[in-house]
Amino acid sequence: MTSFPNPTSLEESRQNALGSGASRTSSQVGKLYADLFSKPLPADLLGEAAGKPDSPKPVAAVTAPRSPTTLAECGLQLGQIADLVLKQLYLHGTLLGGDIARATRLPFSIVDEALRALRDQKCIEVASGDLVGRVSYRFALTELGRARARESFEHCRYVGPAPVPIEQYIEQCKLQHVTGAACTMQMLLSTFQDSVVRPQLLDELGPAVCSGTSIFIHGPSGNGKTLVAKGLGRFLNQQGGESYVPYAIQAESSIITVFDPGIHHTTDDVGSGPRTSATADSPSYVVPDGYFDVRWRRIRRPVVITGGELTLEMLELQYNAGGNFYTAPMHIKSNGGVFLIDDFGRQLVRPKDLLNRWIVPLEERVDYLTLSTGRKFMLPFEQLIIFSTNLDPRELVDDAFLRRIRHKVKIESPDRAMITEIFRLVCEQKQLEFNPAMVEILFSKY
Repeated sequence: MTSFPNPTSLEESRQNALGSGASRTSSQVGKLYADLFSKPLPADLLGEAAGKPDSPKPVAAVTAPRSPTTLAECGLQLGQIADLVLKQLYLHGTLLGGDIARATRLPFSIVDEALRALRDQKCIEVASGDLVGRVSYRFALTELGRARARESFEHCRYVGPAPVPIEQYIEQCKLQHVTGAACTMQMLLSTFQDSVVRPQLLDELGPAVCSGTSIFIHGPSGNGKTLVAKGLGRFLNQQGGESYVPYAIQAESSIITVFDPGIHHTTDDVGSGPRTSATADSPSYVVPDGYFDVRWRRIRRPVVITGGELTLEMLELQYNAGGNFYTAPMHIKSNGGVFLIDDFGRQLVRPKDLLNRWIVPLEERVDYLTLSTGRKFMLPFEQLIIFSTNLDPRELVDDAFLRRIRHKVKIESPDRAMITEIFRLVCEQKQLEFNPAMVEILFSKY
């Protein structure tokens, strides 16, 4: 009968394995980085001080979008802002000037231009006010204003924060791409501390994460591919810094909603720091020059996971026929983060059709989407995309597609020693006593 090490020696083996992975950083991982970028990796990125473990490199903060100070900087037409104001007043009856600015997420100085224009057109009137200024005036619709508000609803039922011009969205995506994200062996080990992963695998994943392009993870079923893929997503979400996503963008003359509370975990809520100079209860809403544009939300890098339910329609704009506006597809919502396609090859759509859909985005880092009018426009495709499958890659993809995926990582099935260590770790997590005899029974029976 095969003998197994006692618990103490197994724990020592585990620590030695982790230690050996860290000590190889300067030689093996450094070589991988050099091959990837054609230049040596800076020592401070890997924390290669003699005798010291890897030290995480501080993540450079992404530049926040600045609040517009003029209508031109806002990027919208006066009529577009006026329509948003009319719809807000139609829904709420009367609103303070500051409340309208809060609803549209624009400085009052810009909203006031729309209010003055609407008053000159006899669409709104001042219901009440005080000496504080127009920001404290209470505005209401006239009969003409109500008629025009109904026309605005027929054209588009979107009511919410003012959209961001597509040009500003593209520029911000360029600032917060995932390429070159700080990644060290120690950072990866901390991410996978609740899992058993071979250090050699982390040697492959590190350069793949830093490349910020695409990763193809394959191997037999049940060997931890999904666990590794989700771990990479968790790594960028927790240690990749923050990014910014707009509530909505304006493309051509259409509005596309982007911010999704189910995907985007915000870090600018109350208690995490001021977003503007005014408090939430303040009647004044003046955003000083240089402040953060509150049409955007500050978030952790998003992670979007899809599996067998993925269809080609889910990768296109979702048109709301009743509201006459669009919702961005899931891969656009993952810009600046991770898009994981799990169980690749088992989708409802044929793998060949799905692969053809990804060729241009993988090659050009952009995607072309189509409005209901037939007009096409370009949006950035800036995320780490991960394909995970237990099928033979040669049966799924051709050479042309594989050339566009920079990193192919094969995950082998765990050996006997690794399964033993997994058994120990699960017992540890469940607060159960580890007994090597139970592992022997497992191997003998199954």
